[in-house]
Parts: sequence; C-alpha cells; structure tokens
Amino acid sequence: MTEAQPLDTPPPTPQTGPEEMLDAGILRSSSVMAVGTVVSRVTGVVRTTALAAALGTGILADAYTTANILPNIIYIMLLGGALNAVFIPQLVRHMKDDADEGVSYANRLLTLCALVLLAVTIVAMLLAPWISHLYAPDYTGRSLQVLTEFAYLCLPQIFFYGMYTLYSQVLNARGRFAAPMFAPVANNLVVIAGCVIFIAVVKDPNILTISDHAILLLGAVTTAGIIVQAAVLTPVLARTGFHFRPRFDLRGQGLGTAVRLARWTIFFVVMNQLGFLVIMRWATSANYTSTTSGIPGGGSFVYNNAYLMFILPHSIVTVSVVTALMPRMSRAAHAGNMTALRRDISRGMRLVSAAIVPSSIVLLLLGPQLALLLLGYGNTTADGARLIGTVLQAFAVGAVGFSLYYVLLRGFYALEDTKTPALVSIGLNALNLAVSYALYRRLPQDKAVVGLALGYSIAFSVVMIVFWILLRPRTGGLDTFVTVRTLVRLLLAGAVAGVVGWAVQDGIGRWLGQGKPASLIAVAVVVPSVFMLFALVARRLRVAEVRDVLEMIGSKLRLRPRGAA
Repeated sequence: MTEAQPLDTPPPTPQTGPEEMLDAGILRSSSVMAVGTVVSRVTGVVRTTALAAALGTGILADAYTTANILPNIIYIMLLGGALNAVFIPQLVRHMKDDADEGVSYANRLLTLCALVLLAVTIVAMLLAPWISHLYAPDYTGRSLQVLTEFAYLCLPQIFFYGMYTLYSQVLNARGRFAAPMFAPVANNLVVIAGCVIFIAVVKDPNILTISDHAILLLGAVTTAGIIVQAAVLTPVLARTGFHFRPRFDLRGQGLGTAVRLARWTIFFVVMNQLGFLVIMRWATSANYTSTTSGIPGGGSFVYNNAYLMFILPHSIVTVSVVTALMPRMSRAAHAGNMTALRRDISRGMRLVSAAIVPSSIVLLLLGPQLALLLLGYGNTTADGARLIGTVLQAFAVGAVGFSLYYVLLRGFYALEDTKTPALVSIGLNALNLAVSYALYRRLPQDKAVVGLALGYSIAFSVVMIVFWILLRPRTGGLDTFVTVRTLVRLLLAGAVAGVVGWAVQDGIGRWLGQGKPASLIAVAVVVPSVFMLFALVARRLRVAEVRDVLEMIGSKLRLRPRGAA
C-alpha cells in the first residue's frame, strides 16, 4: 500500500461536513493504520517467539531484555514523550499559520531534536555500565558483564528511535498515516532473521557460557532493525514533498513554545520511567532469586513479553483511532471549537472500548494458552510460557482503563496542556508502586511478577477516572451520559460472552488437558465464540460502535465504511 492512495488523505475537519463524514474519516484513516499495525504486530509476535526460542526465560533473557529496553526508556524519558505530546499540535498550528505551510518550522524542529538525540545517545553509551547496574542491581560478575555488552550494542537505538518518531509525526501532521504503522515490519523481519541465525549457531545459551560473538550477533541485529525502521520512512517523506534540510537558525523562530510545552511532558515521562525503573528492579530480582530457590519467579523478560501481548489490541485499535483523531483534535482546540473536540474525544473513547472490551475478555480467559502456543518453543519451557500468560491475564484486568486513559491524555495534549498530566503522573506512579509492591511482597514467589502487572492495571484504571474528571469541564463535558451508557452496555455484553467463553474453555481443559493441542483447540473455539457472542449481545443493546470497529478492522479490501448509525 503506497502513501499516494486516497486512504491517506486527511480526515475532514469539524467545519467541513456532518458527523457521518467525520466518523467515516476517522474509520477510513484508522482502517489503514489498523491494517499496518496488525501486520507489524503479527510479525512482532513472530519476533517475540523467535527471541523466546533463542533465549528462554532465564537470566540471559532478562539481560538481553533489560539492555534492549534501555534505549527506549532513555529516549522516551528525555525526548520521546515530548515529541508525541508537542510535535503534531505545533506542526498543525504552523502548517495553518505560516506562509510556507510550516516547512521551515518543521526543519528547525527536526534539527533541534536530532542534535539532542545525538548528544543523549553519546552520553548514554558513556554511562552504559552504570545504567546497566541501575536496572539490575543484583547482577554481578558475568551476568553484569553480559548485560553491559548488550547495552553498548543497543543504546545507539536512541538516535534512530527518535528519527523514526520525528519522521512519523511529520507524516501524520500531513495526513499520511500508513507508512509509520508498516515500518516496524522491516524491524521485526531483521530481528527474526538474526534470531534464526543465533539459534542455528549458538547451542544451549546461558548467562555464563554465551560468547562475545553471540552477544555481538544478537545485539547488532536488534539495533540494525531500528535503523531500518527509521530509514524506510525517508523516501515516504520525499513523496509528500517534504525534504528534511537541517536549519541551525533556531533562535527566534517559534521553537520556544514547543520547548516550554515539552518541559512538563518530559517531567511526566521521567516520573513514569522512574516508576518503571523500580518495577524492573523488582522483576529482575524475582528472577535472579529464583536461580537459588528453584522457584520460577518471572523476570523482566516475562513481564515485558506479557506486556507486549497485552498491548496488541490497544496498538491495533486505540493507537490507530487516536492517531487519526489527533491532528483534527489539535485543529479544533486551536480554533476554540470545544464542541468538535468534545465530540472527537468521546467518540474515540466509545470506538476504542468497543474493541478493547472483547479483546480483554479473550486475554483474561486464554492468557496461558496463548502464551504457550506463541512462546513455548526452544529454550522457553511450557511452565515459563504459562507464567507469561498468567502475567498477561493480570495486565488484561486494566485493558479498558489503560486505553481510555490514552484517549483522554491526547485530549489534554490537543489543548496544549502538558502540565496537568505531568502532575497527575506523580499520583499515578505512587499508586502503581504502592499497589505493586504490596502484591509483590504478599503473593508467592512464583506469582511475584503477576502482582506487578496487577498493580499496573489498578493504577491506570484509577487514573483514567481522574483524567476524565479533570478534562470534562475543560471541554464543556465529554458526552458523559452517552459514553458511560455505551461503556456499561459493552461491559454487559463482555460479561455474557466471558461467562460462555469460560464454560467452553473449562470443558475443553477437562476433556483434553493443558498441553498445546488443547490450547490450540481452546483458542480456535473460544476466541471466535467470544467475539461473535459479544457482537450479538452488543447489537441487541444497540451499541453502534461495535459495527463501526468491525468495519475498521475487517474491511481492508472494502474500504468505504458505512458510517455511524
């Protein structure tokens, strides 16, 4: 699918047509992004399966996982969150107000961000040993050495993560949504190929015996994947007529507003990442302790791979819908059109919930079975895979709350209010750490990481309600009655589908046991049953958004949605 196709045209603005046209614009753009996200996430699942087969779920897997998330953490902490919050609203504003449609402004902002990214990458690599020890305080000797070597190889990703995000935001501001969603496919294919080679040449790897050459192979292909992911967007940008030309005349060019807004966003992200640092320290400690006690404790690999499975429905639906909405929400906020902004936020919440509710039911019912089928190969045992699935179930408890939180957060960003989310993040992380620690300490060792995931779910569900209360008066309401009524109906439909799905799954388990054949049959029967029953009950309850989401996801060949009922 090329960027020139009509699906990539910007959705109509709130002033140009009736609500049916607006919904069609959201669904049309979201459909393209959903397709791209599905493809990238499917290849991402294959990538995760390949990594699990190569590394297992022990300390070596934790060392690789921790090193590979370090560049993402540092990038998001220092710059990534600011780009996501500030870049599109500011680009939209300058595209509308500037004589050159914001081209010079975009070049200057890209230049400034690229310089910061380069500096951050260099500093991070210099501090790699210290950063590695910070996230894995129990590691010593060879364990710490392997983690640090992986970190040196992975930390250059910071710069290329940033360039990918910058290019994506320029494309999104210009109404081009597809390519950023498809670009991760190239990244996944590179890493999958690297894992296949690793499995072929490295036998029975563990933290004590893995060679420097094996570390170099896996670390290098992981970073190469991020480089390719950023590089594939360069020709796409050129086809839109935008050619990045560095501009170093940065003073007095309107960048001060972006920097001012970014300060609070950076604070917001730093708070979240500090909380994540503590969670990762607890997770790695649980797995490190298990090597002496003999009780599987999970670890950062288990926690992060369960999270990747949990985030899949959110990435396909929520991110697609919100990415399509964000430029228009920013235009409405800039014009002071609170009616249009309120309508977009509430409509986005209802669309997202229509997909996330049944998806969360499936994850709650089938977490261990899905993890066993996807990850139970090679060096990952059946018990290790099922533990990932149990952690996935704990994440699924908060799936709806997390996705609604994401929509509401973008409402604040459209209003160019980065301060409120930043201040709320203090409470979010305090609650997350308090609940997670209590569960981490009280649950048995083999369920310690499950407690961390459950604490995450509880915290984001509570903060979603806080965001709703704070944003509602800013927009003159969020169509609260209609939105809550839809949510109640969706949860009722989900409960009915969940009870039936549980009965079917329980019967299959009693009949066939808990192995891969039984898991495959359970997934093949329960997943379609849950979604079909959910859709039937929701239709009887007159929830139009369910049909709209089915149009968005299921009609990549029939690209003209029927619109809202």
